[in-house]
Amino acid sequence: MVRIANAVRPRLARAVTAAGPRIARLTRSLRTRPVHLPRPRTLRTWQYTAGAATAGLALAAGVVTAAGPWDANGQRTAERDRAAALERPGGTDHGGPGTPRPAPSAQPVLTGLGRATAAVGTKETTPGTKALTDVLEPLLGASALGGTHTAAVVDVATGKRLYGVDSGRALTPASTTKIATAVAALSALGPDHRLTTRAALEPDTGELVLVGGGDPTLTAHTRSDGWASLRTLAKDTADALREKDIHKVTLSYDTTLYTGPALHPIGVNDNLAPVSALTADEGRTDGSAAGPVRRVADPAKNAAAEFAGFLKNAGITATPPGPSKASTRAETLATVSSPPLSALVERMLTNSDNDIAENLARQTALASGEPGSYAGGAKAIAARLTKLGLPMTGASFHDGSGLNRDDRLTADLLTALLVTAGDPGRPGLRPVLTGLPVAGFTGTLAARYTDGAAGLIRAKTGTLTGVNTLAGTLVDQDGRLLAFAFLASGTTDPVEAQSALDRTATALAGCGCD
Repeated sequence: MVRIANAVRPRLARAVTAAGPRIARLTRSLRTRPVHLPRPRTLRTWQYTAGAATAGLALAAGVVTAAGPWDANGQRTAERDRAAALERPGGTDHGGPGTPRPAPSAQPVLTGLGRATAAVGTKETTPGTKALTDVLEPLLGASALGGTHTAAVVDVATGKRLYGVDSGRALTPASTTKIATAVAALSALGPDHRLTTRAALEPDTGELVLVGGGDPTLTAHTRSDGWASLRTLAKDTADALREKDIHKVTLSYDTTLYTGPALHPIGVNDNLAPVSALTADEGRTDGSAAGPVRRVADPAKNAAAEFAGFLKNAGITATPPGPSKASTRAETLATVSSPPLSALVERMLTNSDNDIAENLARQTALASGEPGSYAGGAKAIAARLTKLGLPMTGASFHDGSGLNRDDRLTADLLTALLVTAGDPGRPGLRPVLTGLPVAGFTGTLAARYTDGAAGLIRAKTGTLTGVNTLAGTLVDQDGRLLAFAFLASGTTDPVEAQSALDRTATALAGCGCD
């Protein structure tokens, strides 16, 4: 371990030295308000990054796990093991079952290395191109990446594309789709937006209605850890009912905020619950907080039943719940709200959370005047990204999570999304960068890059049968903040394909190509 730390420390020192003037200059010009998550004690990701070459490597080496296995629908189930079983601070849902934690924020580090002076370029630049090609081309040509791959590397500070291979060709992006979902949701709603679940009393009938607000992080666990608590809502509702001298109610639940099919086109799947405006703990059946697991068939009915149990504990008797719709005359007795959208986005990206992604797609749709459905979410995401002026040629959305194999994105679009998120003029999009998993430390990258690049790369993973993708940011040896996107289709060995993408990103981080 000492040998690894000694090998990495000089390279990190060079990168920090090179980047120092630019970071200092732009930190002075960018005094954006940090996104504070609901648990102040959560460590910030910049602390992980700064310590990655020394003490952080010891931590990273201790959490190496196997990459498999795979489920019947092609999503890698090891993401569950990595995201749910790690029991250390610093990442979302790393506290074991029932204790989801907000993802760390790294705003002081990733505020930007200068405003891009132009839109992301679509022509390769001459300086350094050949050297970068020499480094990346053999790695991207590895047989493990199958017959089709695309790639793009962009300098975040200038917006210039430094490298590209079929970067305008649209391929299945898998979970890197969540980067687009995050940008669209933050653009539509803002980082401070919260999702509210409420209990309302009908004045004429005395019916108590649990009204879903589309909060995918609502929890019934004993410890809420800063997320909205169904137990708290029940207690506050019971207090309000007793003040009215009501001790028995007819309970119903309202999920009418969303429309259309609740089930994803892939069907019943451990990677995603039926999407509902009312759900607790993502409908999980084992007390877990992340990763694939069997889900309840009706999340809203299940959440309402849990709510009824909590009411009973608080002295209020409720009938078995059934579906209904709260009238405009219903009196709100109590509410609980999610943390800010910035926290939801970070949790989604860190753990590749499909349930959050699909809810944020619907919230984006509602904010854009579209129906809260799969189709409405897909349409709204595309419209928001088009409005931002991003390169949408070939892009096609069918969901918010990337589980739909008909989704199509380009490497140009993925890098443009990351560059836009780093634009100092758009501080509200910063959670897209701060939510990316940190190599060797958090989320779906916790057990990767433990051989020298830990803490130096932040990236969103994407994995389906025959599809491996990776998109994120890193600082190279010249101190440049780079955005990159690698997409491969037709892969036959998912573990080898993943390793090939990791080697490519590691080589890019170690390259001084100007």
